[in-house]
Order: sequence, then structure tokens, then C-alpha cells
Amino acid sequence: MSTPLAHIVDDDEAIRDALTWLFRTRNVATQAWASAEEFLAAWQPGWCGCIVLDIRMREMSGLECFDVLLEQGNTLPVIFLTGHGDVPMAVSSLKKGAFDFLEKPFEDNALVDVVIRALETDARRQASQETQATVASRLAQLTPREQEVMQLVLAGKFNKVIADELNISMRTVEVHRSRVFEKMGVRSAVELAQLLAPGRE
Repeated sequence: MSTPLAHIVDDDEAIRDALTWLFRTRNVATQAWASAEEFLAAWQPGWCGCIVLDIRMREMSGLECFDVLLEQGNTLPVIFLTGHGDVPMAVSSLKKGAFDFLEKPFEDNALVDVVIRALETDARRQASQETQATVASRLAQLTPREQEVMQLVLAGKFNKVIADELNISMRTVEVHRSRVFEKMGVRSAVELAQLLAPGRE
């Protein structure tokens, strides 16, 4: 996994430098980009962190950059910096999935607070993805019979009922149940249900 960074995309060097310094005072690691094109050329889908994106830039605008990022499957939270006349555009970007926008001139700590929230949001997303990948990997280790037993355990059925339904001995059910718990890394049916619960982070 890459290091979480606040990516500052702004064609004004003075603003890039000021934001880099500001974020450093709050221990937020940054990477500054002089244009949307430069940022998009380097962008990787595995990046962690957030994007601080100026709406008005000389070549490609922040909104155009945002649209390209959406097309490419970007999941990093995007925070727009806007001038007064850009607020309707910024609101429109929120409807497309932008994380937030701040109108210039913004209060320094307010911006950093939003960036930190965005970084925390992305960290939760990364952790959720890792959990999902781990669970999928564990499920793939189960044999077809173990998967059958697991589904019946999740349905709250006792070993004797499972044995009757699958036409196997209770001892065999106990062995399969034990292997399911071991492979899934849980100690009980309750933990198993929690691990497989939809929407679990």
C-alpha cells in the first residue's frame, strides 16, 4: 500500500508552497502538482490519501480533471478549492461524489481539518477493502462440504440437524465445523456471522 498523501493540484506555485507548508505544520504529508495534466499522468489507482484540487487552472480545469478521475475509477476523496463564482460548479461536483469544497479565501485550519477527515475516510475504505480481500481468500480455502456446513451453521442450526440434512454423522459435522472456524479465523458462529455481515468495514 502507498503512503497516504494529500495531493495538491494547483497551477499557482505560491498556493502550492503555502498549502504544503500549512499541511506540514499539522503533520500531513503532501505531494504538489503544477497542473491537472501532470497529476493525471502520474495518478495510480492504488494511491492512498486525498486530492486537493483547484477548480480554475489555466489548461485543464479541476472539474475536467475530476471527470477524468471518475472515468478512471479514482476512489481518493477530492476536495475542491473554489472562487466565489465557482460555488454552483462545486455543488454540482459534490453530487458527482466530491468529498467537500472550500470557498476562497478559506480559513487555514478549516482546510486542514477537512483534509484530515478525507484522509481518515480513505484509510477506512482501504481497511474495508483489505478485510474483504482477506475474507474472500479465507472463503476460497473452504471445501464444498465445508461451505455447506458453514451456511447451515450461519442459519443457526444445531450439529444434529446439520447431520440429518446432509446425511452425515454428527462427528463429521463437528470436524467440518471446526475446520470452517479455523480457516475463517473465528472461534464461534457469532464471530463467523459478524465477519461475513454485509457492509462490514
